[in-house]
Amino acid sequence: MIARMSDAADDRNGTADEDGRGGVPGEGEAARPTPRERRIAAWRAAPRVLARQGFLAPLSERLALLEAAGSVYDLDEDSDLYGNGVVEALERRVAGLLGTEAAVFFPTGTMAQQVALRCWAGRTGNPAVALHALSHPEVHERNAFSQVSGLRPVRVTSEPRLPTAAEVRDFEEPFGALMLELPLRDAGFVLPSWEELTGVVDAAREREAVVHVDGARLWECTEYFGRSLEEIAGLADSVYVSFYKSLDAFGGAALAGPAGLAEEARAWRHRYGGNVFQQFPTALSALIGLERELPRLPGYVRHARVVAAALREGLEAGGLPWFRVHPEVPHTFDFQVWLPYGADVVAEVAVAAAEETGAVLFANYWDPKGPGLSFTEVYVRAAALEWTAGDVRAAAEEFARRLLREVAAPA
Repeated sequence: MIARMSDAADDRNGTADEDGRGGVPGEGEAARPTPRERRIAAWRAAPRVLARQGFLAPLSERLALLEAAGSVYDLDEDSDLYGNGVVEALERRVAGLLGTEAAVFFPTGTMAQQVALRCWAGRTGNPAVALHALSHPEVHERNAFSQVSGLRPVRVTSEPRLPTAAEVRDFEEPFGALMLELPLRDAGFVLPSWEELTGVVDAAREREAVVHVDGARLWECTEYFGRSLEEIAGLADSVYVSFYKSLDAFGGAALAGPAGLAEEARAWRHRYGGNVFQQFPTALSALIGLERELPRLPGYVRHARVVAAALREGLEAGGLPWFRVHPEVPHTFDFQVWLPYGADVVAEVAVAAAEETGAVLFANYWDPKGPGLSFTEVYVRAAALEWTAGDVRAAAEEFARRLLREVAAPA
């Protein structure tokens, strides 16, 4: 599992810092910044970064986002209570964008997907959920499907790509629902072709299974598919979307689908403790994200391709013997970079370069994947638009030379 700078606490198992130290800040040697604290401090101070992740900003900056609330909702309306008012307005907006009969707000995607698949299991009579071994519920949710919701995940494949139509059609046991994560984050934010995706959906239909899309990052898929959100969502029986991963909202998620499913989902939301008294800050931030960020996402995807190509050129010019940018041409605006060095070494060089140059290429955690092998995720957002290909190439070349000097230095 990757303990990342983004996706926050729900992707981290435990409370230890990246250097393995736990404990309470202020005790013992905690006065010395942890690697994560140092990395985030360098990212905040740097004039040039590829992404400004809102949730890592100071609280004052986060609250400032709501200054735009009056442009997306009538602030003279009554505040929300248990999911009405601005929350209902957000639900209608999501349903309209995705072309579904209804949508239901949830405080988390973990809850939304458990509810969706629990509802479908009741309808199909089969609690088995076919999914990818790298899907978010399998990797990051502490077995919530089985431990909390009585579902039985079955893994269609563990290959670093989405399942194929043949794998779905020929799977050896029955399942009531097929869950597809678009994009598949832990395989490198990868997507199938449109033809492959429709083939997989058809294969599930042949088996009389429903199709649920884990669309936490669905908002950023339109550029790759060349299709509208409504067309993509229209392939599935239900879709979950996140408001903070792509749209920089304070949190929250929505489950979109048929009106009957939404009605039942509201009942289960209450049972799961998700019918929160007031949610107006999160709902307003989501509406702002849909208004401001959503139209910009295709541009971020296009620029991510420029950044990825320039990174490859710079790392090669810097003399690295081997590296991988994956996917070579990003499918969304996030991608992976793999290097043949230990995570501690690469992380130290990355943060030192950020501190000394004020330019941050690699803002995220470096995950060890074996002896002398590590990777990180690169996020491209609005801040990256200030970087030309030449800027990225030069920074990558400098990083590569620093890294080679570090590994060549005597211990």
